[in-house]
Amino acid sequence: MPDIIETTVYRFDELSDAAREKARAWYREGGLDYDWYDTVYEDFQRIAEILGLNLKTRTVRLMGGGTRHDPCIWFRGFSSQGDGACFESWYSYPKDAPRLIREHAPQDTELHRIADALQTVQRRNFYQLRAEVSHRGHYYHEYCMSISAERDSPTGQDMTADTEETIIEALRDLARWLYRQLEREYDYLSSDGVVDETIAANEYTFTEAGRRFG
Repeated sequence: MPDIIETTVYRFDELSDAAREKARAWYREGGLDYDWYDTVYEDFQRIAEILGLNLKTRTVRLMGGGTRHDPCIWFRGFSSQGDGACFESWYSYPKDAPRLIREHAPQDTELHRIADALQTVQRRNFYQLRAEVSHRGHYYHEYCMSISAERDSPTGQDMTADTEETIIEALRDLARWLYRQLEREYDYLSSDGVVDETIAANEYTFTEAGRRFG
């Protein structure tokens, strides 16, 4: 005959402080294995569009068959050397980017600065600049983006001084901005308050010591 072992399980609010910490650690280890960054990516795609970036896409195979096209955005975080975010894109001059970015993100002075820098360098080059951004290497941060710029001048005029450097730095600043948004979202979703609410809402149960059970 098999032995029957009875175990008392507890809701999160019934645990001691030490047991709650263990329960939170369990959730943080596996609870964020979904695409929690989707909202950040969606906002970034809109911002990229405003700034004149046409993000490249990659084909992803779905579990049930078929495919979808995801934007070429990557990140790794959030506590190791080499962490960061990057993207692949084509860039060309967009109309009204400084005004539109302020409408989209009125309080974000870093995005305003990036839009203004790109607008200024485009104006100096008669709005003829184009660039391509490609990922290289095994890491995912702003310095893994290979950025090349050119001027599409019908008369063959060269880019003005420091043009390519200005575009490269602006687009790398945008990758840094994206990483900060991802880090902020992750910190929020893994904060004690949000973790506690999620555990309670899902009615997870634990042993007295805080180990997941049931």
